[in-house]
Amino acid sequence: MEIKPIAWFRSPLSDKFGTPRQAGIVSGLKGWIEFCDGYETAMLDGLEGFDYLWIIWGFSLNRTDVASASKVRPPRLGGNERIGVYATRSPYRPNPLGLSSVRISSINASEGTIEVLGADLVDGTPIYDIKPYVEYCDAHTGIRSGFASCAPDSKLTVSIPDKLITQGFDSDEISILKEILSQDPRPAYHDDPQRVYGMAYKGKNVRFKVETDVLTVLSID
Repeated sequence: MEIKPIAWFRSPLSDKFGTPRQAGIVSGLKGWIEFCDGYETAMLDGLEGFDYLWIIWGFSLNRTDVASASKVRPPRLGGNERIGVYATRSPYRPNPLGLSSVRISSINASEGTIEVLGADLVDGTPIYDIKPYVEYCDAHTGIRSGFASCAPDSKLTVSIPDKLITQGFDSDEISILKEILSQDPRPAYHDDPQRVYGMAYKGKNVRFKVETDVLTVLSID
């Protein structure tokens, strides 16, 4: 079977670092599905009756020199314990495909775009299919979820100096940036309060440090 993109994803996040690790974690994060020619208009008819979508997409930022492995180290387990790749959502898989549930914000069939909320995709991600999310058969409650049975214990407190808040972002964009940073973009095994990290957001480099449970933004360039 040969598959090709039907659309491309547009996001204020252009790199894996800082992108939410799961869909829905940053529920207000806006993104756009832009359909390729021939995959819009009539194909979207009826989608306005749904609130959520499944997106099937490709891990386009995978390093080409890294192959899939039978066991990986999930960040939720501290990056130290190996478990089978099929028990994780690692991007390095036999077929590098991702699956995300996102909320539909608006549909513009004439322009071939869908605005969505809460995606965990970077800008330029290829999308291979979309399907409507159907609550009666897609939602399951009271189930086991292995090592990811609950959300992360806590979020970081994010401090952005007032002089940096006006660096080209509006209030909504600052709010989303704080929510993204509060999820702690660092690898699970990093704990160096002197280390400076950089995260790409809306074409700017947001540099920050983390000490204990406080993340402080140092600059926005």
